[in-house]
Amino acid sequence: MILTILDNDFIVLSLALLSWVILLSMAVGVLLVFDPLGSQRQTNLTDHSGLRDMESSESSQFFYTARTLATRVWESRLRLLCCCLPQDDNHRAAFSSIAQLVSSFFMDTDLVPSDIAAGLALLHQEQDKMEYCRDPDEILPHSPSSPIREDLEVELEKAAHCMQFAAAAYGWPMYIYSNPLTGICKLSGDCCRNRHAEYDLVGGDNLGCHFTSILQSTGLQYRDFIHISFHNQIYEIPFFVALDHKREAVLVAVRGTLSLKDVLTDLSAECENLSVEGMSGTCYAHKGISQAANYIYKKLVNDGILSQAFNIAPEYKLVITGHSLGAGTASLLAVLLRSTHPTLECYAFSPPGGLMSKALADYSKQFVISVVLGKDLVPRLSIPNMEDLKRRILKMVSNCSKPKYKILMHGCWYEVFGGTPDDFPTEMENRREEELNQPLLGEESLLVQRSSTYQSLSSDDSPTHPTHLPLYLPGRVMHITEEGPTRRHCFSQARYRAEWSSETAFRNVLISPRMIADHMPDVVLRALRSLTRDRPFAHCTSSMSSSHLNVI
Repeated sequence: MILTILDNDFIVLSLALLSWVILLSMAVGVLLVFDPLGSQRQTNLTDHSGLRDMESSESSQFFYTARTLATRVWESRLRLLCCCLPQDDNHRAAFSSIAQLVSSFFMDTDLVPSDIAAGLALLHQEQDKMEYCRDPDEILPHSPSSPIREDLEVELEKAAHCMQFAAAAYGWPMYIYSNPLTGICKLSGDCCRNRHAEYDLVGGDNLGCHFTSILQSTGLQYRDFIHISFHNQIYEIPFFVALDHKREAVLVAVRGTLSLKDVLTDLSAECENLSVEGMSGTCYAHKGISQAANYIYKKLVNDGILSQAFNIAPEYKLVITGHSLGAGTASLLAVLLRSTHPTLECYAFSPPGGLMSKALADYSKQFVISVVLGKDLVPRLSIPNMEDLKRRILKMVSNCSKPKYKILMHGCWYEVFGGTPDDFPTEMENRREEELNQPLLGEESLLVQRSSTYQSLSSDDSPTHPTHLPLYLPGRVMHITEEGPTRRHCFSQARYRAEWSSETAFRNVLISPRMIADHMPDVVLRALRSLTRDRPFAHCTSSMSSSHLNVI
């Protein structure tokens, strides 16, 4: 009897706790997704005279008010999500610029999350159908600036060597992630040792763990390190400087995204002018990454870190490397240091696609190598690419008459188990835009308001008047792809091929289960080691007439 009463009390208590969790989740969800502009849009739609004259001052004032309110809403959401960060001037400026960017991106669409999920599922299947029809030998026959075949082999060797430093810059979290069984045991002995007085260690917590993980990952000795900084703020990211005796280089490795502050640096994606000595043409770059590069530049030059390194090894050359955010920062840092170190080299692994202007991208081809694995999302991320993705999703969902639940169920099955792509996306591809009076997943009001995104649905071309300056990948691009079937067994060994590519190959976001996994630093390092270790078996024959294809 007593046990029965206790069981009933436990059930009641559990249900009460579950109810509170649900209520709290609903409250947070409303704060994050509630759109205060909904009622204003509806009011505006009922005013037919306003629709006839979109250029009127009242209409302009309405849209200005709507944009301002949307920006404030997104800024409030960012403050809520980043409530643990200090609310200083830098963070407030970042919240404001990111809110403007996000609000302008979503301003002319009104889709719920299930609409976006259905559109991504349809787009993934459409892209897979196009890939099946593509010529497998459609590759670039040589490097954009070096037609020698051995150039790719040499750069692969260097890239595989530098990637271990780029991965090591993440410190102990990445080391334990890559070595889940032995990582903690290897680090535990030195984590508590204080090396501040012995070595130039700056900022952050658990510096002993970070330093030990870098030593384990790179194989360097204690005396090889000149400076290690794990100081992390918005626009200020960790890096280390070491002497790489194997390659006779002073090596600067920049960490990628690992904290919320790094995410804010990533999302500060508007353009900022970049002053480069001896450069002609328009020079601008991603604001957040540009400021991070300037921060490290001042540390290296003004604090005498590079001078100290070259005093020890004056005959060494400068090599800069990084992954993800660190790759973008390393590329811009190399541009800034090029005038004083003309022999420097930079290896950027999975750099952001929206990084630098065309003039800077062309200039950086002399000394920057970008390495991209598979369908990695980040090298394809830029504001124009995201606008294109939005337009394609809207086209997919507007041209499909199937029920949403069928699209989502088939999409989930396709993502998990594979199979044949569905015919949903193309069965109504000849449907004209003026017939889309009741699109399946789109918002009818946007058709009435003549949204610029919806107006472009009938064309596969990008908008003729882009609203954002184009940004490009840095340097020459080495693209590593997986050979064999698209989906393989979890325990089967992957085989890779490497080829020179161009920035035009990364102008579309590819939807794939691998789009995040291919970005992980341990996966990139594994692919590079596989290529350099198994090089005799990694040469790819081709049916093309050229006898010197730059493919490995």
